[in-house]
Amino acid sequence: MTYNLEDANWTERTELIIGADGVARLAGSSVAVVGLGGVGSACAEALARAHVGKLIFVDGDVVSTTNINRQIIAFTDNIGRPKAEIMVERVRRINPQCEAVAEVCWVDGSNVGDLLRLRPDFVADAIDSVGAKLDLIEACLRSQIPIVSSMGAGNRLDPTAFAIADISKTHTCPMARSVRQGLRRRGIETGLTVVFSDEPPVVKSSGPIGSISTVPPAAGLAMASVIIRQLASDSGGYGVFQ
Repeated sequence: MTYNLEDANWTERTELIIGADGVARLAGSSVAVVGLGGVGSACAEALARAHVGKLIFVDGDVVSTTNINRQIIAFTDNIGRPKAEIMVERVRRINPQCEAVAEVCWVDGSNVGDLLRLRPDFVADAIDSVGAKLDLIEACLRSQIPIVSSMGAGNRLDPTAFAIADISKTHTCPMARSVRQGLRRRGIETGLTVVFSDEPPVVKSSGPIGSISTVPPAAGLAMASVIIRQLASDSGGYGVFQ
């Protein structure tokens, strides 16, 4: 049996904290979530449950057995299926009124313009590849499309170590260092809001990156919090939450 959300105010608890106007602003907003791993999928679900009206899911990958330990869309019965399509199905089960769109592709400098032509109100960057991440970040900043970017969540055990800051204020995180350096080469020093961990990686190796169920989702929820608070605000501000 499918429950009819039109028969009940399922956003009641959200309204108690951000108000009916805030919920309405979220319902009228669109967000692109790029990368649907442990970080991005948690971010995407939080946005759906906050009643964001349109969600664009971008990922060229499929679910694998190695995703099961941390990704909310990874199950034994959907291995091999595109992550973007699974995320759309999950969101429609949460809120059938949400316009959820799957873009099964990898984002890089060659196609990032196509994504931004959809003019999302906000972009959540949960890409693992530094090169693709830099392409997306630069395109958003140059186009003045608000973006929040996740830094490294692998090889860590402490979900409470994440902070929200401008990229210029990051430290400890190897990915943040690579992103800072890459942006600097592109003439960008500040202006990017990021979620980063100040926990030193517990494993330092050139092999596969370790992960655990508790950490990537925490980063994704922090990203969603940045987006929700800014889109729900009547000021529509764009910047770092202190």
